[in-house]
Amino acid sequence: MKKAFLFSGQGSQYQGMGIELAEKISAAKEILECGSDIMGFSLKDKLENSSPEELAQTRLSQPAIFTASLISLCAARESGLDCDAAAGHSLGEYAAMYASGMLSMEDAFRAIKLRSEAMAKAAEGSDGAMLAVVGSTNDKIEQVLSEINGFAAPANYNSPAQTVIAGESAAVDEAAAKFAESGVRTVKLAVSAAFHTKMMKSAADEFRESIKDFKFNAPKCDFYANLYGKKLEDFSDMPSYLAAHICSPVKFSDELFAMRNAGIEAFIELGPNKVLTGLVRKTLSDVIFTNIENCKTLEKALAAVKGE
Repeated sequence: MKKAFLFSGQGSQYQGMGIELAEKISAAKEILECGSDIMGFSLKDKLENSSPEELAQTRLSQPAIFTASLISLCAARESGLDCDAAAGHSLGEYAAMYASGMLSMEDAFRAIKLRSEAMAKAAEGSDGAMLAVVGSTNDKIEQVLSEINGFAAPANYNSPAQTVIAGESAAVDEAAAKFAESGVRTVKLAVSAAFHTKMMKSAADEFRESIKDFKFNAPKCDFYANLYGKKLEDFSDMPSYLAAHICSPVKFSDELFAMRNAGIEAFIELGPNKVLTGLVRKTLSDVIFTNIENCKTLEKALAAVKGE
């Protein structure tokens, strides 16, 4: 059975994520120490004690989610699970790069530190918002966006039933009102920035320059890319890819279809919550989908995938 590991992005965080598994696996100490040394604060303390408001801040949420994702990854591997493909949603691509062997743990944490700081700075200098649009077609969404004042654009193609738009706050609010008029349900996301749009270009430029000398290895498994919605084949200029990734839409549903067409039968989400597991369920049929975030879900995942 071919398996894919999936890693989620911002919004999946919660207090205590990763801690239960960290107490059970041998690799957790190295992960927490490595990340804490690079970030300059105790990740274990932040995971255990940060309030929801603190965890929602980009400078903390990105390294915290990444840490919890790596703990879940190591728990899966210590239990005998591994993958044929790796993919992530936005921030999750960095855990996927680590899982595939593309980045060392140290460089992955360094990249997360630089990325979170650049994106937080860009967010502070803009007035952005994000809105999930549920149960509408992309053609309808594009039509609404063409009728509003100001800038808003698709940011996340999450599933056939959900697309997230992002842009200037006033433009996003206007779009929400238009969707409501036509009976389309929307959900405002708890962020204050227009991630994955041109409003993040300053962050993208700063980030590309800061990681230009990082070493990126050829992946040991298939790596699927948000930017293209398919398996990435060209790894010759990852700093430019990752910069473009910051200010371009996430084509996650296309990735899921591409993985299924490549023979992936089991999708295992590693890290906090089960946001991506829900997207798999809404997008694909006749596949196994499960998640690993604590001891209970680890046991369930092993039973689902290995028949244990």
